[in-house]
Amino acid sequence: MNTKISASILSADFSRLGEELKNAEKAGCDMIHFDVMDGHFVPNLSYGIPVLKSVRHCCAIPFDVHLMITDPMSYIDAFADAGADHITFHAEAVSDPRAVIDKIRSRGLTAGISVKPKTPVETVFPFIDLVDMALIMTVEPGFGGQGFIPDTLEKIAALRKEADQKGVPLDIEVDGGIGFNTAPKVRAAGANVLVSGSYIFRSEDMPAAVASLRR
Repeated sequence: MNTKISASILSADFSRLGEELKNAEKAGCDMIHFDVMDGHFVPNLSYGIPVLKSVRHCCAIPFDVHLMITDPMSYIDAFADAGADHITFHAEAVSDPRAVIDKIRSRGLTAGISVKPKTPVETVFPFIDLVDMALIMTVEPGFGGQGFIPDTLEKIAALRKEADQKGVPLDIEVDGGIGFNTAPKVRAAGANVLVSGSYIFRSEDMPAAVASLRR
């Protein structure tokens, strides 16, 4: 599967966010990644619907929204209306993942399901034929710039094996500590959608940084 790059705006310069998104698109990123945090599901607050809506016009590539919140179902309509193209929610945050997936799809969006590093990857196995993407967190969610957790490679490999055995063309996304040194490892394990923030937005040569994640 082709490697896709999703640029996480958590590490962007918010004083010129529109320009940052345009630069990421020009640099070859396939998506813009929005880490939405509520200060409850994860110990941090980030940004929400008004920010996404305000920059939707700044680039044409898809908006990849990652809801790290306790009640994702209640916000799907609002994010869809604001311009989201894809919504990923956490399996740990809901009692009925199928209902959330159905709601996302009812808005014409692609759907994803995610797990934290300490959650068994088998949690998402029953849903991989219902979603477009599964997201494996490779750091503890909440803050950007963390170090990659090596043990998550086994989870990525197990998920890819399960998807292949079921004949599911699943996108496997990884988020956290992705850069030049870790990108080859997660790709080898089976990931094909790489979220990167600091490595992209804080690089001196953004196109070169993006290209290096694919090699």
